[in-house]
Amino acid sequence: MSLCVQEEAALRDDQVLVSGLIAACREIIAAHADHLSELDRAIGDGDHGTNMRRGCEAVYADRDRFSQMPLAQAIEEIGLTLVLTIGGASGPLYGTLLMEIGRRLAAGGEADFSAALTGAVEAVARRGRAQRGEKTLLDVLYPVQDEVIRRHALSAIAERAETSATLTVGMKALRGRASFLGERSIGHMDPGARSCALLTSAICHYLKEHRAA
Repeated sequence: MSLCVQEEAALRDDQVLVSGLIAACREIIAAHADHLSELDRAIGDGDHGTNMRRGCEAVYADRDRFSQMPLAQAIEEIGLTLVLTIGGASGPLYGTLLMEIGRRLAAGGEADFSAALTGAVEAVARRGRAQRGEKTLLDVLYPVQDEVIRRHALSAIAERAETSATLTVGMKALRGRASFLGERSIGHMDPGARSCALLTSAICHYLKEHRAA
């Protein structure tokens, strides 16, 4: 009987967690959508903020359904929603990240989140045919992955994400539309790296407030 109670409590915790994280991510993207598009206008199509907001709104609209799923399944389904709604290059990359995390956690072979994240980041790199230092969201994902593997505090993970996004200002873009600018891409923050840092910060701050770091 006590096991059933524990399982029910864990399920409720996951439901609250999923719903809360969805709301936190939607809020931070909505607050910075115009700035993300401004960053993108400098080196891209200028629609990154609009696209990210559309994806987050679609996830938020379906939050009740996601919150009823097991955590791993919810993460995977949210990733699929982002693929279908964000569009452009960011949709497949963010979608791949979440779908791979969800699949790896559900498979049970990688119960450790850091292992699931590592595999997912590598999947994003393959999908985008990119690597560290090429002025993409991977320049935030890899440092965040490093912090998670070292089991650093949530505040340290969020700070590393923000710092890593800022470092893309000095990088030359080697992937995507920004790569067409060559040297002129230097001096501008990568919008994908910025949105990745924002989402990482929102997740870390939510977890810090609602769970022990």
